Amino acid sequence: MADPTTPVTELRTERLLLRQWRPEDRAPFAALNDDPGVMEHFPGRLTREASDAMADRIEAFLAEHGWGLWATEVLETGEFIGFVGLSIPRFEEHFTPCVEIGWRLARSSWGRGYAPEAARAALAHAFGPLGLDEVVAMTIPANDRSQSVMRKIGMARDESADFDHPLIAEGDPTRRHVLYRVSRGSWPGAGTATQK
Repeated sequence: MADPTTPVTELRTERLLLRQWRPEDRAPFAALNDDPGVMEHFPGRLTREASDAMADRIEAFLAEHGWGLWATEVLETGEFIGFVGLSIPRFEEHFTPCVEIGWRLARSSWGRGYAPEAARAALAHAFGPLGLDEVVAMTIPANDRSQSVMRKIGMARDESADFDHPLIAEGDPTRRHVLYRVSRGSWPGAGTATQK
């Protein structure tokens, strides 16, 4: 029987490798998902079980599509620092269906420009090999750090598109979200990654 999985594309930037997940990524991923600083703008921290379930979903998506939320490591050290990549939201909203760009990195890696560096590589893949016309990003209004990354990679806020995230409970302070967009025609960053 043929293998139903698609080979996972790897992306390489000057300092980072975006790759398939490995079993040894699970423990540091669970640690960052339990970090109150990393999870400040999410409904809550994740247990190890919930973190592993999220990694399972990410790996299944990568296996099906060949792209997704890549495990991200620092080339110089081989350290796993989280994920950066592309996904398809699991909910319906006025802007879906769509492809979303997202990232979640360990606090120890913040402030080094890793998120925009890796995100530019993911956008290059989205607008190049994948041939997408648009990519979106979303977060809560108070998440200035993520919105800063969105602007750095050429995205612009669509102020008419704010929404209540349907997978977050009513009354939760993280339910209200802002939406950023970038189109292939407006994206300034060609040639920022190499595909492996």
